[in-house]
Amino acid sequence: MLNLFRAVLLLLSFVVPTPGAWAADPPANDKKLTVMLDWFVNPDHAALIVAQEKGFFAAQNLEVDLQTPADPNDPPKLVAAGKVDLAVTYQPQLHIHVNAGLPIKRVGTLVATPLNSLVVLKGGPVKALADLKGRKIGYSVGGFEEALLKAMLARVGLKAEDVTLVNVNFSLSPALLSKQVDAVIGAFRNFELNQLDLAKKPGQAFYPEEEGVPPYDELVLVANRDQLNDPRLGRFMAALEQATLYLLNHPDEAWKAFVAKHKDLNDELNRRAWRDTLPRLARRPAALDEARYKRFAQFLVKQGVITVALPVSNYAVQPPLPD
Repeated sequence: MLNLFRAVLLLLSFVVPTPGAWAADPPANDKKLTVMLDWFVNPDHAALIVAQEKGFFAAQNLEVDLQTPADPNDPPKLVAAGKVDLAVTYQPQLHIHVNAGLPIKRVGTLVATPLNSLVVLKGGPVKALADLKGRKIGYSVGGFEEALLKAMLARVGLKAEDVTLVNVNFSLSPALLSKQVDAVIGAFRNFELNQLDLAKKPGQAFYPEEEGVPPYDELVLVANRDQLNDPRLGRFMAALEQATLYLLNHPDEAWKAFVAKHKDLNDELNRRAWRDTLPRLARRPAALDEARYKRFAQFLVKQGVITVALPVSNYAVQPPLPD
């Protein structure tokens, strides 16, 4: 289902960016800003929707247009091509994109903890990671998810060849429920776990950050590396911070604002996902933890996902907030 979010592994032929300054001229229109989401609207985008609906963007003199992509592969490419101002993507994919030459940089964070997890059915044969030996594991996208799994298995003395990988084409929960596989990697803990619980088949999650994988930001906002001096970026991040504080202080009112705009999401799955997502929102969306980005790039090199860990300034910057 929502594992479509992670359907991004690209090889692109751009020149690798050098550590950059805040470059390029500011835009002619400093009010309008286009943001391409990673996929359809969901509780992961809570801060964006609330900032728009509760007037935090407007208070920063911004007119923000939130768009959904026809293809989840598109948002970072559209930013790189100058077709949109910002895009929502994922820190693991950001490293892959930049190492492949895409001229983008992280300028903010939406969800500051991993959501990805390995999930099995509670009460089933897999009680611990070591029990995965000889079993089938479903996945949707190769590359990073396989790297996660490899690192987690290594913690209990297993290798990739000790399990059988099955591509379940984004149907993670159905594959688990039908017993097509014994576990799935790439399940978002705020969605798939709730999906299974609502099906009265509760799941058990193993969290990568507890099993040898360095913590990382799940959802990040990226801009074109040549537009980092855009004065709208700081105002956008200031509005996002205000929206996040409102979400934490007034979760029920924020939920009402969210579903007023998106009535189709007013169901039990999304209410539960909302509850589980709020604690994971970035309290300081503009703030950059350089050590975390450096550590994660080194992890990706070790796992063979990228070939070299570039300087953090190639991947991410912290835009200055307005006075």
